[in-house]
Order: sequence, then structure tokens, then C-alpha cells
Amino acid sequence: MALPSSKKVIYAALAGNSLIAVTKFFAAAMTGSVAMLSEAIHSVVDTGNQVLMLYGLKKAAQPADEEHPFGYGMELYFWTFVVAILIFGLGAGISVYQGVDKILNPHPINDPHINYIVLILAMIFEGWAWSIAFIEFKRRKGDLPYWEAIRASKDPTVFTVLFEDTAAMLGLIVALVGIFLSEHLNMPILDGVASIGIGIILAVIATFLAYECKGLLIGERASPQVLAGLSDIIDKQPGILRVNEMLTMHLSSQDILLNLSIDFKDQLTSQEVEREVSEMEREIKEKFPEIKRVFIEAQSWRGHQQDQDNC
Repeated sequence: MALPSSKKVIYAALAGNSLIAVTKFFAAAMTGSVAMLSEAIHSVVDTGNQVLMLYGLKKAAQPADEEHPFGYGMELYFWTFVVAILIFGLGAGISVYQGVDKILNPHPINDPHINYIVLILAMIFEGWAWSIAFIEFKRRKGDLPYWEAIRASKDPTVFTVLFEDTAAMLGLIVALVGIFLSEHLNMPILDGVASIGIGIILAVIATFLAYECKGLLIGERASPQVLAGLSDIIDKQPGILRVNEMLTMHLSSQDILLNLSIDFKDQLTSQEVEREVSEMEREIKEKFPEIKRVFIEAQSWRGHQQDQDNC
């Protein structure tokens, strides 16, 4: 499940994009600008994306059942991946198509001042939504550099909204420049070029988001900090000879699965092994509440190696 603050970021983006989409379509209809039409379609796609992410959050919050014993946390990763596909297919695809059509069939923009007003208002709305996403992302990233924090994040909602809003701001700038040059240079094809530019921006953002979400979908390990903390807890256990294998996987941003294969000292009784396992699991969950499930296998190092060789 994502953190509650993720919903705040999504709701802010949803409100902003809904208002912007209506005004952009009005401006596109009044002026005939394909750059503005591309921006309107972009805002509609973003609005739909926020709805999908809210749906993903709702599905991810469902409790585990017999059919899905590890819960539904990865629903959010799936729907975020769908968002990336929609940005690429609808947002980028339609923008490029409209741009090419305008270049092949150029026509002047009617009353471009309407576009200027709408674009400036859109920048204000988008800037507001972007600032909320950025503040939340900055709060979560801690001391990590921005790029590393994005790569390390296991909650795709915040960085998806942040990148969507960043793409929207860049698209608005491109649309504004394209419309301005198209009018003042009397070159209608520049409006189409701007539309293609918006499509390229969306395609780049969508490709990046799809790549990040793919990693989450196929399973990513816990952070190095969590792994180091787990090693510290295990090293303190007196009855452990060695750790054969430690596997972690994020089922959601706040749900980590931990599998341990441990070689205990031969002189320990079964009761002592059970007691050490229980103590270790308790300490792990106290220090890392995001680790919801712990599976510990008692196995000799040699036996574990034989199993690995047979795989």
C-alpha cells in the first residue's frame, strides 16, 4: 500500500488537470491551434491517469485472500505501468499525429491571444500541482540525490505525478513558444512543430516511467539500508553459523517479503533453534515494520549449495 500522502498528490493533480483540460479544449476550438489541442489531449490523458492511480491505490489496499495470499499491493505497480502506456500511446501518439497533419495542411491560428491566456492559466494550475508533488517527493527522498531517489522509490504514485506535471510544464512552454512564433513569423507549420515537440516530451517521460514500473512489477529487493539492518540483526544471533541466502522483494512500497536460509550451529536443540527464529523475526518486524512476512529456513550450508546446484 502507498503512503496516505500519495493520495494528496494525486488529488491535487486530478483537480488541476480537470480544470486545465476544459480550458484548453475551449481555446483549441476557438483558435484552431493543434499545439493547444495536443495540450488539451495531454491534460485529458493525465486526468485519466490520476483516476487509474487512485483505482490502483484502492485495489492495492485489499486484504490478502486465498487466491492472493500475499495481498494485492502490486496492483498499484500494474496500473502505474498502464498509465505509462497511455501517456505514450494516447498523449504522445495523438500529439505527433496532429503535428504532422498541421505541417502537411498548414492554416493560421485564429485569435491566438486566447491561447496565451489559457496557457498562462494552465502554467499556474500545473505549477501548483507540481509544487505539491515536488514537496512530497523531496520530503521522502531524504539525503539521496534526486535521480537516485527516483530509482530507489518503491511508491510510483509520487514520482509518476511529478514527472507527468514536469512534462505538462515543458509542454506548455513548447506550446507557448510554438504559437508565438507561428503568429509573429506567419509560419503556421511551427504550430505543428510545437505539437510534435509535445509528443516527443511525452514519449520520453512515458518510456522512463514504463522502465521504472517494469522493475517494480517483476520484483525489486529492499533498499541497501534495510539489507544492512537485517544483516546486523542476524549477526547478533549467537546460534547462527552462516546465512546461506537472504532474499527480499517489495510487494508494495510498505510491504516487503523476506526469505532467509540459515545454517544454525549443530549443537543447538530444535527448541533452541525455534526460540532463536522467533526472537529474530520479532526484532526484524520491530525495526522494519514494512517487512510484513518473514520465512526462515533452517538448512546446512552444504545442503543449500546442493539445492542451488540442482536448480
